[in-house]
Amino acid sequence: MLQQIKSYIKFLYHAKNEHGVHSPFVFDLITKCFYDKTKYPEYEALKHYRKSLLANKNTIEVTDFGAGSRVFKSNTREISAIANNAGISTKNAKLLFRIVKYFQPKEILEIGTSLGLATSALSLGHKNSKIITLEGCPNTMQVAKFECSNSKFQNIEFINTEFTSYLQTKNNKPKTINLIYFDGNHSQKATLEYFESLLPTISNESVWIFDDIHWSADMEEAWEIIKNHPKVKVTIDTFQWGIVFFRAEQEKEHFIINPSKNWSSKIFEKIRI
Repeated sequence: MLQQIKSYIKFLYHAKNEHGVHSPFVFDLITKCFYDKTKYPEYEALKHYRKSLLANKNTIEVTDFGAGSRVFKSNTREISAIANNAGISTKNAKLLFRIVKYFQPKEILEIGTSLGLATSALSLGHKNSKIITLEGCPNTMQVAKFECSNSKFQNIEFINTEFTSYLQTKNNKPKTINLIYFDGNHSQKATLEYFESLLPTISNESVWIFDDIHWSADMEEAWEIIKNHPKVKVTIDTFQWGIVFFRAEQEKEHFIINPSKNWSSKIFEKIRI
């Protein structure tokens, strides 16, 4: 936790808004997507999905292949508690929806379904997209499948699998994936393995979003390695996410952007435990 607080203070010191950006591509993304204040009707669907999970007091046995939890001491967890403590925040779910709406990716891969809070944002952002979402825990995936079915999300394929084995099998993945949301294992080793495994799927328009890049010193080191990869051209650090672009026509640039127009003075607001 102390490491995250230090990282967030450093982030606030270096973060800029659209006025500190000279790249037209990034400027448009910030002004037309990050800071878009439109009250989209899909936000109500996101709210309903979350509300349904928060009302679910049933418990499930969670299989955790990742870096573990800083909140839960047992693998027997209440569904409402998982949604409240470990799911994507309301603000970030809306931002993820807007990013998908902005780029309109046809092929989407999500690594780490959990209860499907981010999955719902991906689905609503582009209803004609094809989403493959991977989850190692069969019980959390069943909850996500049930909730997505209730919400009538038709464009999602759920796969219960261990991530590395799936990604290392060439025939599993689409040849090109337009957007990938990485939220499966917050360790340096796993993150870099996923990164390398999926590089063959990139196109000039690919968008990759890495969750929890400041989760630990190891994750911050993984983020630096990703930034310096020769195929990576533009990155945006929003503190919660590291967003990667592979646009060959762009000069290599790294941006630290506060994704909210209203800069919070509450240091802990951005730190997810």
